[in-house]
Amino acid sequence: MLNDKIARVTDRIRERSHPGRSAYLARIEAAAKRGVHRSAVGCANLAHAVAGCSPADQADLKRDDKPNIGIVTSFNDMLSAHQPFERFPDIIKTAVRAAGGIAQVAGGVPAMCDGVTQGREGMELSLFSRDVIAMATAIALSHDVFDGALLLGVCDKIVPGLVIAALTFGHLPSIFVPAGPMPSGISNTEKSRIRQLAAEGKIGRAELLEAEAASYHSPGTCTFYGTANSNQMLMEIMGLHLPGASFVNPNTRLRDALTEAASRRILEITARGNEFTPAGEMIDERAVVNGMVGLLATGGSTNHTIHLVAMARAAGIHINWHDFSDLSDVVPSLTRIYPNGPADVNQFQAAGGMPVLIGSLLDHGLLHGDAGTVWSRDGMAAYRDQPSLEDGVLRWKPAPAASADTAILRDATAPFSADGGLKIMHGNLGEAVAKISAVKPEHRIVEAPALVFRSQEELQAAFKAGDLHRDFIAVVTHQGPMANGMPELHKLTPPLGVLQDLGFKVGLVTDGRMSGASGKIPAAIHVTPECARGGPLAKLRDGDMIRLDCTAGVLRVLVDEAEFAARPLPEVDLAVNHHGIGRELFGAFRAAVGGADVGASVFA
Repeated sequence: MLNDKIARVTDRIRERSHPGRSAYLARIEAAAKRGVHRSAVGCANLAHAVAGCSPADQADLKRDDKPNIGIVTSFNDMLSAHQPFERFPDIIKTAVRAAGGIAQVAGGVPAMCDGVTQGREGMELSLFSRDVIAMATAIALSHDVFDGALLLGVCDKIVPGLVIAALTFGHLPSIFVPAGPMPSGISNTEKSRIRQLAAEGKIGRAELLEAEAASYHSPGTCTFYGTANSNQMLMEIMGLHLPGASFVNPNTRLRDALTEAASRRILEITARGNEFTPAGEMIDERAVVNGMVGLLATGGSTNHTIHLVAMARAAGIHINWHDFSDLSDVVPSLTRIYPNGPADVNQFQAAGGMPVLIGSLLDHGLLHGDAGTVWSRDGMAAYRDQPSLEDGVLRWKPAPAASADTAILRDATAPFSADGGLKIMHGNLGEAVAKISAVKPEHRIVEAPALVFRSQEELQAAFKAGDLHRDFIAVVTHQGPMANGMPELHKLTPPLGVLQDLGFKVGLVTDGRMSGASGKIPAAIHVTPECARGGPLAKLRDGDMIRLDCTAGVLRVLVDEAEFAARPLPEVDLAVNHHGIGRELFGAFRAAVGGADVGASVFA
């Protein structure tokens, strides 16, 4: 039986979404009835579409008697997570042809790395890159000659952007094909220790770089549980991956076999196959709630309190932070993966990974088990199974009934905590998100004076000058999507962590982001309305007492209400954030973007 509160939240979302969802479904139904127009385009149009293919594929495409699959790839060989995709088009084309179809690379999408741009100007393009990826995918699929899509993406904004596009083309089936995490490097405990030593000035750049290079050391996704691996969890629990596909290492025979299986499966779920499964019908309110539950149960990336909202809206489904908050009350925390604990995703996979996690959530009525997937329209039962190779043949078999390591992965009967790893904050400064799964209980409530900064660089400079050895709540303003693209402020974690370890009561409040790597500091992030929209956060001054209670979900400035309301908004010159490293090209995005609570999207 489905948990009653999850059922009620789902019903609430369904009722709220009804007008938009109904209109969306009508549009994609009309597009599906219209069909793929490869046979209806003019001869010159079709000639352009097939000219680059092999003679055999050209002949098949001209006859229009086989399904054609569009591949959209985020391959580049600068970034480890995307480098394995170099091999995938050839694997896919071979598997699709053997199964009776054709596959073409329809287009590529940009894939930037927040890890490279942290603390740099390029980070101010990061959030907007999601919507650029959605638009680039739309361009790739706009040729209207494809029966389905295989979408190759992994990291922070790439997967959400691809999902938005897949749902925009919701009359087509889509399967997401992951690359997998790199093998484990140095332990996360050791990495954290060295980063903190660097923040304290006890080691230099050479030692820090050596440790970082030993952590991020080979092709594949970074192994901590940030946004990239939260993406993979979401794609599996929402049914857009094949069962058990998320966390298999790249360049292994099992990884290749899963890619081949996805290539065969996409043919079966096209309109020319026997199990037509258009993405826009499959991703419904149940699938979206399953994604939210997965995020809460695993203490996933705070970025998805933005991305999931935008992804759902692309399918006409309206979710909000109150839905996350209510679900968090009944969804237990079942994993401890760095930064929520010392283990990495490879250790999570070894403990049982997604099949054990999904099995536990299903057994306790915490998922919609009847939600459709790319593997089966009948529900999620197959996602209890794990893939393996037996004599070179890919097979799925039931996962173990219990976790192999309860320090990393637990059953819902014995969770790490009874509620989810995210908290929605409310108060006279607006609404915000807090990730509490990595914050020790004794640090979750802070009442201290504000110290206001206009950038993370200002805070870092104050730390280096020794001006922050006290109790305080750091307030970093004008970091929202309209102000400067809402960059991650991950560089704040080491200095604030040092101060907390020294015994000071510290916290962070900002309208910016802290990413999936949000750590041990109590932080209210994504504060909305943002400062650039006149949000009350902009009125804070040094010395204002703030109560940051991540247990009760309270974010308040303890200043006389009339006096605070009468304060004028400060004049802040943001021009420095609007030029250089391509930022001048995104002025229209900053002007059009919505708030974090509605997905921080430039789309209506």
